Amino acid sequence: MTLSIGVDVGGTKVAAGVVNEQGEILQRVRRPTPRQDSEAFIATIAACVNDLKSSGATTVGIGQAGYIAADRDTLIYGTNVPLQNGRLGSRIAELTGMPVVVENDANAAAWAEYRFGAAADAESAVVVTLGTGLGGGIIMNGNLLRGAFGFGAEIGHIHMVPNGPLCGCGSRGCWEVMGSGSALVRFATERAANYPSGAARILELGEGRVTGPAVTAAAQEGDEMALDVFNELAHWNAIGLADMATIFDPEIFVIAGGVSEAGSLVLDPLVREFPEVLPVAKYRTLPEIRLARLGNDAGIIGAADLSTIE
Repeated sequence: MTLSIGVDVGGTKVAAGVVNEQGEILQRVRRPTPRQDSEAFIATIAACVNDLKSSGATTVGIGQAGYIAADRDTLIYGTNVPLQNGRLGSRIAELTGMPVVVENDANAAAWAEYRFGAAADAESAVVVTLGTGLGGGIIMNGNLLRGAFGFGAEIGHIHMVPNGPLCGCGSRGCWEVMGSGSALVRFATERAANYPSGAARILELGEGRVTGPAVTAAAQEGDEMALDVFNELAHWNAIGLADMATIFDPEIFVIAGGVSEAGSLVLDPLVREFPEVLPVAKYRTLPEIRLARLGNDAGIIGAADLSTIE
């Protein structure tokens, strides 16, 4: 039985696990992510791997948010971590004695859904991760799309609204600022400012604040404003999916990330809206839109699996 180690590096924690050929996590460890010292950051990842070496795992995959060079070693720009434009994979290999590859975390999670999750029955899929930001991964004919320089599939930064809201990347009107969990909260906040009485239930559930969980809970109760917010989110995400379908023509879209945990509140209006904005929809086979299945484990599973097959 082939075992591998997957590491999911987050802004607050490093989570690692031993993964078998069926995509099952057999052992787990986690440690806080050092935020200031790059050497401590590298040492923490290595410590997680060394904690799991006795399992008999033979390879290591690291999923890291940000831009990963095509060499699958260099972290060009990392999100919420102290290492920037430096070697990551080879440093971990030196400290652990194991072969290591580094992947973008959204790519790793997408690969997990393709191999073992919601898209396991497809040859081509686009996975869209809706969290605080918006990321994704693209698999075409069984191959993960990384691009010539490792910057491929950064779908959250497709321009969607000219001169729209400012994105964290420095541009305006990116898909991320129109379709993410942060967008959901912004839409609700704008409505609450313009129509305070209509936001009463959202504010009550959020103890005076507009939060994602409060909007979701209100929508689950049938609150009109909260449902309207989810409908607006679906509109923009449908446009994003239509763009992806026009370029890649996948069999399946998978909606992942924290926002997807709202289930039918996210999925149902998106499925309704998608054909309305997809070019020549009535003449083509529509890709299915599904919710992710692997949750927070996807990053570990995907990184581990990618380390064994590429």
